[in-house]
Amino acid sequence: MRHQAVGVFRVPCRGPGDLSAVQALVDAGQLVPADIVAVMGKTEGNGCVNDHTREYASVTWCHWLAGQLGCSPAEAGGRVALVMSGGTEGLLSPHFTVFTRRWIDGPAPAGPKRLVIGTAQTRDFAPHELGRVAQVEATAEAVREAMHEAGIDTAADVHFVQVKCPLLTSTSVQRSVDAGHEPVTRDTYESMGYSRGASSLGIAVALREVPRDAVTDDVVLRDFSLYSGRASASAGIELDHNVVIVLGEAAGAASPYRIAHTVMNDAIDGRAVSGLLASFGEPGRLVNLLAKAEASPDGRVRGERHTMLNDSDINATRHARAAVGGVLASLAGHTALYVSGGAEHQGPAGGGPVAAILHLGDPA
Repeated sequence: MRHQAVGVFRVPCRGPGDLSAVQALVDAGQLVPADIVAVMGKTEGNGCVNDHTREYASVTWCHWLAGQLGCSPAEAGGRVALVMSGGTEGLLSPHFTVFTRRWIDGPAPAGPKRLVIGTAQTRDFAPHELGRVAQVEATAEAVREAMHEAGIDTAADVHFVQVKCPLLTSTSVQRSVDAGHEPVTRDTYESMGYSRGASSLGIAVALREVPRDAVTDDVVLRDFSLYSGRASASAGIELDHNVVIVLGEAAGAASPYRIAHTVMNDAIDGRAVSGLLASFGEPGRLVNLLAKAEASPDGRVRGERHTMLNDSDINATRHARAAVGGVLASLAGHTALYVSGGAEHQGPAGGGPVAAILHLGDPA
């Protein structure tokens, strides 16, 4: 019988192309490149359509992995799930969270469930499929594939699903129109929300949080009562398909880590995250918090008016990352947190899912 031993490394960087701290872990014998299965990065771009720091980081990782694994950069990108999320506004610090996985043969360790990881990818999407049911269904299938790879049997054991999804550019919009297919929107920035929203509804369908027959093209970015409490979707210019990372727990895993999740009901719901950290009930070191953030679409937080949606200079997703990052940093005690903006169908409107990864045994 095969079981997983997962490792998690939170690694600082001086810029989106700086992997010196990663290399230092390799040189010290702490990180084995062949074991790397996924990387979630926060880069210091604007997180919008023209944020090429995401692509820069992805390309840098592909070339570094190619050298380490003896393959081409394209093959490296197919072997390792790379998710780069732009935007480290406020106190947030650029960093990479690196996940390793080693398969071990033999009897499974006894004891409680521990961290496992699975990855999958969808096919490439045509521009007119983004933000629509085609993306929902393909994402749901990829989530199920990643769950199976992780050895997760029930949706209740999934605690966080990270998706990197495409967006529309002016070129792809025109190509779609010329081919006789009207895209879900011709606004490239708005397309990010549609892609995130459809991907998140796909997660919700796979985890049985939302019935499949409730999801149509018309509900994406319209019916926010439909959402996943464990979805995190980030859109970028650097790919045409969805990359899926499933994080959960399973019996028999040999990982010295646990993961749990909660939902922030609004941008200042620190109490929910404090409860999440207390729920582990055993000593450990917090490796990272993974969270979604958005400006409440009704323009209010607990009855008070906010101005994030009215700022014509700085997009609301950037404000939201800074606000939620500050709340979470005060609880985590560090600022290298994975906080992603744009939480369409990811938690309740104005809030968002949060997951915590704990390394067991170290002082809290």
